[in-house]
Amino acid sequence: QVQLVESGGGLVQAGGSLRLSCAASGRTFRSYAMGWFRQAPGKEREFVGRISWIGGDTYYTDSVKGRFTISRDVAKNTAYLQMNNLKPEDTAVYYCATYRTSSTIDGWGQGTQVTVSS
Repeated sequence: QVQLVESGGGLVQAGGSLRLSCAASGRTFRSYAMGWFRQAPGKEREFVGRISWIGGDTYYTDSVKGRFTISRDVAKNTAYLQMNNLKPEDTAVYYCATYRTSSTIDGWGQGTQVTVSS
């Protein structure tokens, strides 16, 4: 069983930046990747991006490309989501998730609120 603990959310003005962290524990072998998702009020949870633990390959949804960057610290079992030039439409609860395989998610963080004011 994997445990994911997120931190770093908050309130920021449009154009500002935030960095979210997701620390993983409890797993004795490396998972395939760490992903970030978000859910705005009244909307479905959507994919933001992910990073592979081995190689550090990253993928992003189009709406955040060029503004968000995902990185990881393998030694700390921690992934990061650096969010720059934030927009009000980025307001959501952000969740990290661990991928057991390229298509199987087997763990979720508790979520952290990000609010961007205009």
